[in-house]
Amino acid sequence: MRIGILEDIPEHAAQLQRLLADGGHSSCVYANRAQFFRHFAHESFDLLILDWTLPDASGIEVLEQLQGLSNKLPILFVTSRDAEEDVVTALKNGADDYIVKPPRGAELLARIDALQRRMGNPSSKQQQQLELAPYRFDLETRSVSIGDESVILSTRQFDLAVFLFRQPGRLFSRQHLLEAVWGVGNQIQTRTLDIHISQLRGLLRLTPDSGWRITSVYGYGYRLEPVANPL
Repeated sequence: MRIGILEDIPEHAAQLQRLLADGGHSSCVYANRAQFFRHFAHESFDLLILDWTLPDASGIEVLEQLQGLSNKLPILFVTSRDAEEDVVTALKNGADDYIVKPPRGAELLARIDALQRRMGNPSSKQQQQLELAPYRFDLETRSVSIGDESVILSTRQFDLAVFLFRQPGRLFSRQHLLEAVWGVGNQIQTRTLDIHISQLRGLLRLTPDSGWRITSVYGYGYRLEPVANPL
């Protein structure tokens, strides 16, 4: 998963990033609300870890702003506030879970996995096949077919296609896609992603008559979406 972290204390942020990395998750840290929402306009995440006290806002105010954007991003509070009324307030205002600092690594990762399952987004280990007619992806043999016809994809093309087909309709930022397919830390240019998207459109025949297409959003990224009236 790609996780955003709102945490203004560097030591706490570094600890969270280490724990998340141990669980195979990537993360981006933001020290205040203003910085987060500047990046949020052109970034995408699977989950947000939120501290209660930030330099320019409370965690509750961040929740309210996200809800005003009709955002469905799962929210996990990780904060030193441990009073029952604080937990209740956060949950009533839209948080999905709550952990008191310091977070224990195994518990943090387990709660993130639970949130992922709750959002209906199972991990690749739980799936053997992925089907969205007329496409079928066999995740064990790493093969793909359109109806009865097999299509040959490279490793990166297959990973990118599966990532998009797992969450149709969702808009992903370019950086999110690069991290998911090429890995965190790889210095891959966004032009590489654009080329792979173009190749997928041709190899998978993502045209109106297929029922699916990959659309681009300028300055943001890509989305796989159904065609309203396929030919």
